[in-house]
Amino acid sequence: MEINWNIENMDTNLTNANVVKSNSMIEASYRLSAQEQRILLAAISQIQQGEKVTDQNMYTISVHDISEITGLTPRSLYKELEDAALRLKRREIRIPDEPNGKGRKAQVLITCWLQSIQYVPNSGAVQIRFSHDILPYVSQLTEQFTIYKLKDVAKLSSSYAIRLYELLMQWNCTGVRTVELKWLKSIFLIEDKYPRIKDFKNRVLEPAIQQINNTTNLWIEWDQKKTGRKVTHFIFTFGLKNEDKPKKLKKKPTKSDLQDPKFLSKHGRPGESTPEVIRRLKEQFEI
Repeated sequence: MEINWNIENMDTNLTNANVVKSNSMIEASYRLSAQEQRILLAAISQIQQGEKVTDQNMYTISVHDISEITGLTPRSLYKELEDAALRLKRREIRIPDEPNGKGRKAQVLITCWLQSIQYVPNSGAVQIRFSHDILPYVSQLTEQFTIYKLKDVAKLSSSYAIRLYELLMQWNCTGVRTVELKWLKSIFLIEDKYPRIKDFKNRVLEPAIQQINNTTNLWIEWDQKKTGRKVTHFIFTFGLKNEDKPKKLKKKPTKSDLQDPKFLSKHGRPGESTPEVIRRLKEQFEI
């Protein structure tokens, strides 16, 4: 394949680009650096929603692209972009495949992200080609997918912050998500790290939440749930910063509260239907 490495002709406008990923990929197990994730997300954002692509499609990511969406100085990105792409070529992802019929057992697909990369050293751009197994999770998606703006995560320097942001956007219509600590560590591929909950909070959870609150369009509040004396779950309450923040409930709503239109209207989020308010409160307070 002949490639035109004229950088001026390869710059793409990713400022308002959308990232569309299947929910299975959102909940997959993998570990990437923030820069590796930016390369992937910049490529995925070039796929139009519903577009049919093949494993022959090449996607160009340039230093200009990364600099434009992150605000980082181009000079510092040249070598970093090439190195991140080379590491990404060797990375694996484990995608859960839930059974859709009787007799089927849950499976896990273990595959690589990329089939190949091409670049000219010091050219300021790389081209990547997705592996065949990855395509169903990033193209022609009509259901069970998550969509967000690339620019909303581009400035996150914590890989855990990017993953957490996606996990919350997957449930953006509810504004609350409860996740098991064990499961969260498994999809981050850090099962054997941070055995002390204090270390996990200090090294992973709290820095990620702080970055999301400081640099993205989301606000997050969180709490923890114990089983016995051990912390086993985290409860995230979140929403868009440009929307009115719902009043925080200090106590668990009663069944009569959930049948009271005034109560539901007071504690609903903009655009939420009554059933959605009820569902969110039930999830938040485990009713």
